[in-house]
Amino acid sequence: MAESNRPSSTDPDADNCRALSPGAVKRRAQQSPGPRPKYQSSALGHCFKKVTLTKPTFCHSCSDFVWGLIGFLCEVCNFMSHEKCLKTLRAVCTCMTPSQVQVPVAHCFTPAAQKKRFCCVCRKQTEGSTALRCEVCELHVHADCAAFSCADCRCCHLDRNLQQDKLHHHWREGNLSAAKCEVCRRSCGSSEVLSGMRCEWCSITSHAACCHRVPPECTLGRLRSMLLHPTCVHLDSRNFSKMHCYRITESCNQDLDNSDEADAPAAATKDVQPAAPESGKQFIKVFDGDDAVKRGFFRLVTSCRGTKNEEVEVALRAFYLPDEPHHFELEEFNGLQHQHSDDFLNRNASSPDNRNSPKDGGDARLLRAKPRHDDVIKVHAAWTRSSAASVCVSETSTAASVLSEVLLHLDKQGEDMSKFSLQEVCMSSKQVQRQTLSPQEKIVDKLQDIRKLSLRQMNQTRFYVVENRNPAVQVSLLIVGLPPLTKEEHTRLVEEHLDIKSHLVTFTHYYDSQGAVALQISCFSEAERIYMLAKDTSINNKMLTSLVIPEIQHKNLGDDVCPLLVFVNPKSGGLKGRELLYSFRKLLNPHQVFDITNGGPLAGLHTFREVPRFRVLVCGGDGTVGWVLGVLETVRHKLVCREPPIAIVPLGTGNDLARILRWGAGYSGEDPHHILASVDEADEVQMDRWTILLDAQDICEDGKDNCFLEPPKIVQMSNYFGLGIDAELSLDFHLAREDEPDKFTSRFHNKGVYVKVGLQKISHGRSLHKELQLQVDTKEVPLPNIEGLIFLNIPSWGSGADLWGSEADVRFARPRIDDSLLEVVGVTGVVHMGQVQSGIRSGIRIAQGSYIRLTVSKPVPVQLDGEPWIQPPGHIIISAAGPKVRMLRKSKLKQKKSAANRDGCSESPSSGDGRH
Repeated sequence: MAESNRPSSTDPDADNCRALSPGAVKRRAQQSPGPRPKYQSSALGHCFKKVTLTKPTFCHSCSDFVWGLIGFLCEVCNFMSHEKCLKTLRAVCTCMTPSQVQVPVAHCFTPAAQKKRFCCVCRKQTEGSTALRCEVCELHVHADCAAFSCADCRCCHLDRNLQQDKLHHHWREGNLSAAKCEVCRRSCGSSEVLSGMRCEWCSITSHAACCHRVPPECTLGRLRSMLLHPTCVHLDSRNFSKMHCYRITESCNQDLDNSDEADAPAAATKDVQPAAPESGKQFIKVFDGDDAVKRGFFRLVTSCRGTKNEEVEVALRAFYLPDEPHHFELEEFNGLQHQHSDDFLNRNASSPDNRNSPKDGGDARLLRAKPRHDDVIKVHAAWTRSSAASVCVSETSTAASVLSEVLLHLDKQGEDMSKFSLQEVCMSSKQVQRQTLSPQEKIVDKLQDIRKLSLRQMNQTRFYVVENRNPAVQVSLLIVGLPPLTKEEHTRLVEEHLDIKSHLVTFTHYYDSQGAVALQISCFSEAERIYMLAKDTSINNKMLTSLVIPEIQHKNLGDDVCPLLVFVNPKSGGLKGRELLYSFRKLLNPHQVFDITNGGPLAGLHTFREVPRFRVLVCGGDGTVGWVLGVLETVRHKLVCREPPIAIVPLGTGNDLARILRWGAGYSGEDPHHILASVDEADEVQMDRWTILLDAQDICEDGKDNCFLEPPKIVQMSNYFGLGIDAELSLDFHLAREDEPDKFTSRFHNKGVYVKVGLQKISHGRSLHKELQLQVDTKEVPLPNIEGLIFLNIPSWGSGADLWGSEADVRFARPRIDDSLLEVVGVTGVVHMGQVQSGIRSGIRIAQGSYIRLTVSKPVPVQLDGEPWIQPPGHIIISAAGPKVRMLRKSKLKQKKSAANRDGCSESPSSGDGRH
C-alpha cells in the first residue's frame, strides 16, 4: 500500500461507528470545549490527547486502573493509556492494522453471542444484536465496524498464494479476562477494556509490550499432538469464500452476505436524528469514493465552520486513514449528484434541497485524493514474511520497472524477470482479492484509480512479488444427498443433474450406501459452478449438499502427531453445541472441526481417509454417537486408519454411553481446552457393537410366515435396544419434539417432558410377553409378565439408571462392554421404570447371550439408542457386528483434576478469554 508519514487522529465519540444520540453529542461538546495538545506516535499510528476522566477507567496497555483525573486517549481508536505507559507502548492503532498483516486471510463473520466483548476496531464494548465475530479467530467487531477491519485472520492452510515454512505466532489483542503474561507473569487480561495479547495457535498470552520478547516461531502449545499443522493442509480455493472452505453453515450469515456491512451507519443515520451542532460547528456527511456514493455509505463528522484543513483531517480520522491531510480535499457534492443513478441522499432520509438542515445531518462531501505525480509503495515478497522493499514510482513507472527495482532490493537481480509478476492484493475483511498486473500498467494511474474508487480500499491494498507458477488445479468436492445406488447410477445422476464436463471432472470416490460421491476438478470456474449448482439441486425431493474438501498432506505430519477429528451437533444441548463448535474452531485448525448437520460424519471421515493415525471426538447425544459409529462402520474399508478411537462430549438428554466412559452426565460449560487435554490423556477401551436385522413379515396365529410386509433392513446398536413401554415413551417424546423443536433446548426441560409422558402411561397395560417369542443362543426363553423388554450392551440405561443391577447372580456373568454378551432385562410398567430410575429396584433379569432372535406377532414400538419407531410384526435378529470399536475413556486422574478445576479457578488458555 502507499506509504504515509503521519498518523491520523479522530474524535473518539463524534466519529464513532454508530450515529450519536442528541445527548451523546451534547456530552461530547461539553467534554471538549477547545483544542488540546496532541501526542503523536508515528510508528504506531496513535494520536493521543489529554482527557479529564469522569468515571473509573483502565489502561489498555497494562490493564491497570488509571488513578487520578488525567488520561491519554487516542483520537483514532479510543486507546486509553497512562502517561507512563506511553513510553513502552507497542499496540498499533486501528489505522495501521493493514500494514501489520503478515499473510492476508479473510474473516468468517457470523452474529456473535450475547456476551461482553470489545470491538477490535473502535475498542468499545459490542452490543449483542449488532456484534459480529469471526468463526476462525478471536476477532469481535460491531456490525458497522466490520468494514474497517482487514483480512488478518489465521492462515489455516496453504494454497497457491500462501507459502510459509515456519508457523509464527498469530497475535490477537484483547477479550481476555483472566490471563497471565508469558514473559513477566503478571496479569495481562481485563474484562473492562480491550487489553492483552493472545496467540491464536498456542493460546499463550502476553502484554503488548512483552510480545517482542516471545520467540516468533509458534510451537502450537499443549494441543500440538492433536492439531493439524497449517502446512499439512492444502486447499485450492480461489474465489470460494472462507465460509465455504471451512464448511460453515451459511444460514446464520445470509443477511451479512446479501447486504454490505457498511450500510449500517447509513441506516442508523436515517433512524437517529442528531441534535443541532454547537455554535461554530457543523455536521458533514463524508463519502470516501465513488463506491461509497453508489452504496450510500457515509460517515457523519463534525468540524469547525470555514476550516477546510480541519474538515479533511477529521474526515480522514473517521475512515481510519493514516495519511497526510494535504494530500486530500473535500469536494462539494452538487456537481456529482447527476453522475450516479442511485438517489443516495433519499436513501438516507435527505433531499438535495435541504442538505444543510439539522434533520438530514448537514452537508454532504466527497473525500478525494489530490492527483499525484509520484508516490511510494511497499512491495512484499510472497515467499517470505519479512522481505519487503519501498519503491518510489513516477508517472512513467510501470509494473515491469517496479518489479525490476524490487528484485534488486530483494537480492534477486540475477533472476530472470519473466519468472516473476507484480500482484495487487486487496485485503478486505470478507474476501482477499488478487490481481496480477500487466508489465505495461502504469502504477501511479493504478493507485489513482483505487483512491478514486475508495480510499478505504486503498488503505487495505498492498503489492506482492510472486513467482510465476502454473501448478495443476485440483479442487475436491464431496456431493452428499444422493439416493443409495450403485456407482454407475450415481455417476449418471450427477452428470445428468449437474451437467458435468467429463474432461474437467474425475470421480475419485463412491460411497454407495451413504449416497455420496467425491469429485476432483481441474478448473476453478467449473468447480465453482458445480458447487453452487449442487446446493440448489434436489433428487427425489432431497436437497444435495456440496462441500469443499481440503487435502491433508499426511506425509508431513510428525511422528508424534495424532490429529483429532471433531464432530459437533450444534442442535444438541441448546446453544452449547453451537458454542462448542465455535470454541473448537478457535483451539484447533478449523479444517478438523465439522458441523455434523452439514454433510454428516462422512465429510470428516472422507477428509481424514489417508491419515494413518487419528482420533475422533463426537459432541452430541447418544444418537449422534451412534450416527458416527454407523457411518464409520460402512466406510472403514476406505480409510487407512480403520478403527480410530472415539471420545464423547455429552450434549444429549440421556448420554448413557458418555456416563460409562466417564465423560459425564452432560456438558455443563467445562473449559473446551480442558476437554481436549482430557481426550489427549484418555485411556483406550474396546466396546461391542451389534447388528440388528429387522425382517418385517405377516405372522399367522400358528407362528408361520405368510408374506413380506416390507424389505428387511439392518441397523447398528451401541447402547441398548428396547421394545414396549420404554420405546413408547421415547416415541411420544420424539413426536412432541418434532412438533415444537424450539422448546426442547434444555436438558432439564427434556427430562420434564419424559416425566409428563410417563405419568400419562401409568394406567397403561400391555401383555408384551404374549406378543413376543424370545430365543437366546438357540434356546427358547420364556418371558415373564412384562410391558417392556430391553437388550443392554452397556450398564447404563435411561439417563444413567442401572437396569441390570449390581447384585451378584450365579446364573449370569458380570456385565462388561467388551464381553460379547447382551443382557436381556424386562420391566413391568411405568412405575417399575420410575423405581429403577430412583435406584430403588432393578429390572427383571431374563438372559445373557451373543445371539438373539425375536418373533413379534403385532406392531410394537421399538427404540434403538434413543431413536424410536413402530416396528411391524416379523423377526428381529441381533448378532455381533464384527470387530469391536475403540472408545476413549476419560482417565480417573484427569477426572479428579476436572472436578477440582470446577470448584476452583481455572487458568487454562481458553478459559482466560471468558468464553465459558
